[in-house]
Amino acid sequence: MPVLVASDLDRTLIYSAAALALTMPDPRAPRLLCVEVHESRPLSYMTETAAQLLTDLGDAAVFVPTTTRTRKQYQRINLPGPPPAYAICANGGHLLVDGVSDPDWQAVVSARLADECAPLAEVQAHLAAFADPLWLRKERIAEDLFAYLVVERELLPEEWVKELAAWAENRGWTVSLQGRKIYAVPKPLTKSAAVREVARRTGAELTLTAGDSLLDADLLLASDRGWRPGHGELHEAAWTAPQVTALPERGVLAGERILREFLKGVREK
Repeated sequence: MPVLVASDLDRTLIYSAAALALTMPDPRAPRLLCVEVHESRPLSYMTETAAQLLTDLGDAAVFVPTTTRTRKQYQRINLPGPPPAYAICANGGHLLVDGVSDPDWQAVVSARLADECAPLAEVQAHLAAFADPLWLRKERIAEDLFAYLVVERELLPEEWVKELAAWAENRGWTVSLQGRKIYAVPKPLTKSAAVREVARRTGAELTLTAGDSLLDADLLLASDRGWRPGHGELHEAAWTAPQVTALPERGVLAGERILREFLKGVREK
């Protein structure tokens, strides 16, 4: 049976320049490979060693990129190795099969959202009414599924996020603060649900995962084994679970370590 490896991307496998955490002396810094260009500028990186590890992983397992990014944002990424047959975008809202969103999965997601949580328009209106222009920079809707705000983090009152989370909880939504973005996501919209669907389709009996944010917690909990880096929301919250290993590495070297652990897990099955 194949092994399914589902991993978050940003700040887990790929890193912006600001998130690389190159704390070693310059001559010892790892060689980097650019894996994303946006508006003619390099945006995301992994180490060259990680690129080779990912290529090896793609040959040995069913590798599934699993991201909160929209499909358009995901398609900017040019990962090394064989093109993944499956990818999960919009936090589980879209299951891509050979690059195309699966309509059957879209129908399942739409039905769950209609049944289990308040509509997006209500959440969008609340964000627009209560976000302060002092720290708000952008309001965005992703794939007509969830909302997020881009903020000036140093000006953002911590209590505002807590109050938003409490308000959202009662309406079947969850809130996550990641860097300069505040996400409001319907509770039924999960990476884990989409990963279970890929496992069903592929017949995988072992699932390995990795992620750094609170939106990845359900993904990690749904796996047989998972890893989280030494940075991000889960690290800051000291979040853990019996099947999840907290790694000490931070930044782009954490991505390299995660891929080593994936390959080790695939070969040990």
